[in-house]
Amino acid sequence: MPEPTRRRSTSRRALGAAVGLAVAATGLAVAAPAQAVSPSLVISEVYGGGGNAGSTFKNDFIELYNPGPTAVSVDGWSVQYRSAAPSSATNTQVTTLSGSVAPGGYYLVQQAAGTGGTVDLPTPDATGTIAMSGTASQVWLSDGTTALKPAAGSVPTGAGIVDFVGIGSTATSFEKAPAPGTSNSISVSRTKPDADDNSLEFTTGAPTPRNKGAVEEPPPAEPTERTIREIQGTGPTTPLAGDPVITSGVVTAAYPSGGFFGFYLQTPGTGGARDLATQTVSDGLFVHQDRTAGPVTVTPGDHVEVTGVAGEYAGLTQVTVSAAADIVELTEPAAAPTPGTTVAWPATDAQKESLEGMLYAPGTGFTVTNTFATNQFGEVGLALGDRPLIQPTEVADAGSAEATAVASDNAARAITLDDGASTNFTAQSFTASVCGTRPTPCLLNGDQTPPYVSTTEPVRVGAPTTITAPVILSQGGSPSAPTYRFQPTATVVGPDNATSPATFADTRTAAPDAALIDAEGASDIQVASFNVLNYFTTLGDADDDNVGDAGCAAFNDRTGDGNTVSGGCDQRGAWDPQDLARQQQKIVAAINALDADVVGLMEIENSAALVETPDEATNTLVAALNAAAGSQVWAANPSSSELPAPAEQDVITNAIIYRTAAVTRLGEARALGTLSADGQAFGNAREPIAQAFTPVGGGEDFMVVVNHFKSKGSGVDDMTGQGNANPDRVAQATALAAWVPTVQDETGTESVLLVGDFNAYTQEDPMQVLYDAGYDDSELLSGNDEYSYSFSGLSGSLDHVLLNTAAQASFTGSDIWNINSGESVALEYSRFDVHATDFYVPGPYRSSDHDPVVVGLDLVDEPVLLPATVSVKQTPPKVKVDKTRTKLTITVEAEGVRPVGTITITGVEGDPVTVQLEGGTATVRLPEFTTTGDKELSITYSGDDEVEQTTTTHVVRVVR
Repeated sequence: MPEPTRRRSTSRRALGAAVGLAVAATGLAVAAPAQAVSPSLVISEVYGGGGNAGSTFKNDFIELYNPGPTAVSVDGWSVQYRSAAPSSATNTQVTTLSGSVAPGGYYLVQQAAGTGGTVDLPTPDATGTIAMSGTASQVWLSDGTTALKPAAGSVPTGAGIVDFVGIGSTATSFEKAPAPGTSNSISVSRTKPDADDNSLEFTTGAPTPRNKGAVEEPPPAEPTERTIREIQGTGPTTPLAGDPVITSGVVTAAYPSGGFFGFYLQTPGTGGARDLATQTVSDGLFVHQDRTAGPVTVTPGDHVEVTGVAGEYAGLTQVTVSAAADIVELTEPAAAPTPGTTVAWPATDAQKESLEGMLYAPGTGFTVTNTFATNQFGEVGLALGDRPLIQPTEVADAGSAEATAVASDNAARAITLDDGASTNFTAQSFTASVCGTRPTPCLLNGDQTPPYVSTTEPVRVGAPTTITAPVILSQGGSPSAPTYRFQPTATVVGPDNATSPATFADTRTAAPDAALIDAEGASDIQVASFNVLNYFTTLGDADDDNVGDAGCAAFNDRTGDGNTVSGGCDQRGAWDPQDLARQQQKIVAAINALDADVVGLMEIENSAALVETPDEATNTLVAALNAAAGSQVWAANPSSSELPAPAEQDVITNAIIYRTAAVTRLGEARALGTLSADGQAFGNAREPIAQAFTPVGGGEDFMVVVNHFKSKGSGVDDMTGQGNANPDRVAQATALAAWVPTVQDETGTESVLLVGDFNAYTQEDPMQVLYDAGYDDSELLSGNDEYSYSFSGLSGSLDHVLLNTAAQASFTGSDIWNINSGESVALEYSRFDVHATDFYVPGPYRSSDHDPVVVGLDLVDEPVLLPATVSVKQTPPKVKVDKTRTKLTITVEAEGVRPVGTITITGVEGDPVTVQLEGGTATVRLPEFTTTGDKELSITYSGDDEVEQTTTTHVVRVVR
């Protein structure tokens, strides 16, 4: 740090950002670009968020500026655009220009409009149709109109390029280093003369489009002293945005690595108990250091003064400093801030804003609600209280007041636990110059480990969470959709997570909860539903040479070896035999631990549709299950002959496997195969399959129907809040409800279980169709409040077992075994060797992205046992210690039969005594008692197929 002295306000220099565009008014000389090829003209601002959510302006734009003394003609020139990390197939997009740019003047190029925004751009000087990225891109000014393809890395001017700017950390081409990333409300603007270094020349801020008629801005003001409170203001954003300021405080958190490039500052002595009703302004803020300010060297506890520009980034109020000299350690003593506390949770944005940037001690329990982003960004989604956030349509009708209340509750309870870094642990590059010796695409951060992920101390949705150390209540994430979050006071680094401010309870179980499945001990048969996450035995690289078969492309690990198929072919699963083995190990472990007798499978390869041997994948899985079990336990249900032609089927299908010792098939498999053409109910989904079974040894028949409705990821959005393709799923549910009774009539089966991945939450329209048809959901019947799926931090069930009235009479309970949806995706076979730490374990956890559902059925009538009475006669009646051997004559009676079981006596001295009844009576001589007192004996009759077990007590009084 600089020497510990305090500067006088009169000696503070103007910010580096004060130079640049104000040259006409200040007379500042501007150096020409290092390799200028035409009269001086530069890109002065780029904005790609126009028309997006959160934007003000309706259009994207590119602004040019002429810092030279003479007008520059742009006839025959163009501005050109491409994505931040373009693939080889990405084409440069070109907008031609005309006219000229006056000395000190601007030139506005309007680009594509979005559906948002409320303000038109100033009258453009040229108009294009390029839909620009709101976050990262590459833009250049060319003195021609031929589309160029600049090389990766630092791009010099010349060869047709007048000026170039790469925007965002993912930009693969730039001048020396990229400019900061943007958002829907933030552009990058030139604040320094062109010196061929985008990172130094551009800063972020609110978009300010200027055309030829723009008037030059006055020179920037000198920084003024402001308190942290004045910079924060009472609203969601700083009232001093863009103003140079001077402020001071005590450092509460610092991030010398991890990408934050800054520290948190808080007013000395503040914190403690906060009244949310009256305390509306925060005493903390973030200090962001531009790269020109050097590394972060402050540490918590330092008292410092900073000079910079007030602003916002991703919702967080900050001061940006541009030079190391703008951070000065102060010698005056300063009281350390104390962690803030509140009686109630700050549920509203305004309440959280009043604590933004401050040390905070939550002091209340939380529950993990999102682990998906943990693998990518080191974030853990939390929910206040003892339950995760819930999909509104899981518990309420879509569009209802109840659903709205659930959404509001989610918003009030949500908070993100961050890691104090901006690292994207799964970021990929498609540029050879960036990947170096690694194959493209490559993982940029494959040498790092995301925090919080663990195989031995797992962070799982639903896990109780305790915040054990003070955190910073902050805002951040995506600039277009910022969220409030807890930042640790130091970056958390995996895998040791030494600075983690939280602990998580381990909620894993080794098997489904038998007590929930069979609450009364009467279950004979268990039926399960399990989505096996694209289990394919037809691989992307069957030859194991890391060259895709049939055009397959791969998602690669950090060494460039494929893990899973990413596209280019019909396959959807494992890339090579090693990946299949890892996937199969986890699925086998999960299914064998389910202890189910019939399992409906979804997302298993449809071998027939891939022109392979029909049922090849299902038979392969069954062979692996039997190998793990050590005997021929499992069998695969053959595909139905009623399925449509393979060309009309999807490459994934539904399947059934069963334990041969538990059930026997009744007849052949059935399928709803007449509605699979385009435009019909199952033209975009998997055909339902049905199989009737009977318990081995006798019992009630039952039918299992396996389903996999259209996903929410594509199709028409009916704007009801139920995802895409809701009308398709309603049509599929309607067709299913009409088809099943026809199969029942033909097979004579009364009890029906509809199992599968319905891609509909419990109260959504497709499920309501099935409820109206006479089915009930096993989880609603059991009342367990369990969920099979987690998406965007919201829990709900897409996987269901529905029972008709006849099946409900046999229903004993259900359990959703939470082994998958709540676990980090880092544990999945498809993420093997993606990080520096290997998280693969060949057990059931994260064997899929859906959790299996298991239900119990009581299908075998239990015999009605006769009640029994037990009588006891003791001789002699008087028993003396160490002298008398007591004789008991025990008689068991039951109406109409002579009991033939055994009598067991406990409470005697020594081991329990067991004797066989003869003619309904047993005589027992007890050992001598060695102590006096009343000896209570327990006498149990058992072991009779016709008479129920009965226990009675008998007291022997022992005297001297």
